[in-house]
Amino acid sequence: MTQYYDPIVYVVTEDEDGWQLKKLLQRRLGVSRKLMSRLKLTEKGITLNGERVYISVPVKIGDIAAISLEKETSEDILPQPIPFECIYEDDALLIVNKSPGMIVHPTHGHYTDTLANGVVHYWREKGEMFRFRPVHRLDQETSGVLAIAKNAYVHQHISEQMIAGQVDKKYVAFVHGTPDPPEGTVDGPIDRDPEQPHLRIVISSGYPALTYYSTAQTMGPASKVELRLGTGRTHQIRVHMTSIGHPLIGDKMYQGPGSSGSQDQADSDEAKPGRMLDGLIQRQALHASELAFRHPLTGEFMSFHAPFPPDMASLEQALIAMI
Repeated sequence: MTQYYDPIVYVVTEDEDGWQLKKLLQRRLGVSRKLMSRLKLTEKGITLNGERVYISVPVKIGDIAAISLEKETSEDILPQPIPFECIYEDDALLIVNKSPGMIVHPTHGHYTDTLANGVVHYWREKGEMFRFRPVHRLDQETSGVLAIAKNAYVHQHISEQMIAGQVDKKYVAFVHGTPDPPEGTVDGPIDRDPEQPHLRIVISSGYPALTYYSTAQTMGPASKVELRLGTGRTHQIRVHMTSIGHPLIGDKMYQGPGSSGSQDQADSDEAKPGRMLDGLIQRQALHASELAFRHPLTGEFMSFHAPFPPDMASLEQALIAMI
């Protein structure tokens, strides 16, 4: 027997009297065309006053329109007892503080030991059925707040907020040097480096990319910088900060001062300030500190904060000591 999540309901008001059910679902519940087609295929997907109906029927004041999504699981993800930090959870969302070094979703060559494996195990231990649906991604080495939707409707709504620029994503990074001016906007198109396709670069023919930065504290040869994304390109913060001469400390891919060149040169440069800073952390010093959006079911504006993991906290203390 097909199992469903709790229905999402809407009571028709006077203003909506006579509307087609399809119009009501689209305008009041924000059901996308794709999700509408999916719901129509299931017995309880779309109902009016508890009865399955065509979406072309007119509604009247006081009618109860409802959508119900089938329960899902991630059958292709192996459950593993991998610990993770839960910031918030309800029937629609799971918000976690991702650890540095943890891959979000299984990929080719990484089928296990990911956040997805741990979350699927966590849900199964609780006797719950959800498909793992991250709303956004974080690089393997980037730590911080990550939102996971528990059904397609919730995923759709947060994704639409992101496209509309209504999701506030804040990051904290420790960079080489001191940005001048101390706050500003990096507006530089990003695309793959034609010579090294695994890297991204700022290039005029690239995809539009916008990053807002503000220097929170200058720490001798480094700075603590707060950042917001105007777009969501791969490696955007790392590429943009490198492009203005302030790469992230510890970034092995988009390297800091004194970190490039041959191995012989690198060995002779061990005493350079840049290399000393890069040795204070074993990954790029980037943390997704805050995420804020409107809850897809309640409409409440919610903000989630993820504290620094130990390596970022340790780096901060080491840089403070240099002031």
